[in-house]
Amino acid sequence: MTQAPTPTAETVRRLVRSLLVEGDLPEADGPDVTPAAEGPGHSTWWVGTRHVLRLATDRDASARRRRELRLRPLVRPHVQVAVPTSVAHGEWAAGLSYTLDTRLPGSTGEEPDVSALGEADLAALLTGLREVPVRQAEAIGVLRVPPRSLEALRSAAASAADRLAEADEFDPARLAQLTAPAARQLVTQPGAAVLVHHGLSGDHLLVSGDGRVRGVLGWADAVIGDPAEDIAMLAIAVGAPAAVRAATLAGYGARPCLRGLWLARCDTLTRLTEGLEGGKATPPPVLRARLRRAWEAILLERVTELPGDETP
Repeated sequence: MTQAPTPTAETVRRLVRSLLVEGDLPEADGPDVTPAAEGPGHSTWWVGTRHVLRLATDRDASARRRRELRLRPLVRPHVQVAVPTSVAHGEWAAGLSYTLDTRLPGSTGEEPDVSALGEADLAALLTGLREVPVRQAEAIGVLRVPPRSLEALRSAAASAADRLAEADEFDPARLAQLTAPAARQLVTQPGAAVLVHHGLSGDHLLVSGDGRVRGVLGWADAVIGDPAEDIAMLAIAVGAPAAVRAATLAGYGARPCLRGLWLARCDTLTRLTEGLEGGKATPPPVLRARLRRAWEAILLERVTELPGDETP
């Protein structure tokens, strides 16, 4: 199997020169390019102050990047935040795709400082995702995935909590709030599948200085599935109370909100355990902060009786 080439600054500079007309080039003697982020399957570069270049570094990431390009125009009319716009796209190496996007305003970070108005922006985002026509999303290649078993996650989280207790990292009694009957009660309801961003982390939320959410990046992993997954990701990114407030403003009832909360809590327990045992690239301090945010208390946890399907 041929190893994929590694993108370098000169590779990026040559590619950008071929894509941007002279008036759009950020530098007269060639574009100023700076690595922004790297991860499994992708490499991201800032190009001057107006563009960002995203390079896929394997075939699977290339397929997801191409699907993202088809998805963005479908999503854009339904959400009230900015979605990246591509000014050029193609292949930068054999079978490896790229997209050169306009750079959106706002900053990303591990723990975005989202204001009350920013929570309303997140609510509008969740509302818009629910309004994207599922059939149209599937027609452009967005996959439908089944909801995860909260009972199975609870079992894995219980084992993780015990190991964290041995390391004096977590009190496993806190997980006792999620009983086996409660986990069974928090199953998804029929017909609840919507377009799910599936990556609403701080790295994908563009937040302005006043705490407004101005844009959302990273649509390559979007699926048709359980909306509680996006609520869970927001709980990890901005804290459980803010995530649940945003979901409630979006019209979600107690069941999907609580399901999202417990998805986040179970995930953060298992990920911190893996991180402490050397199985995660994310540093343990970051994983601890994510666990802390997901485990912030919310009033809704006191709800014991859930009605039928409250999700619009």
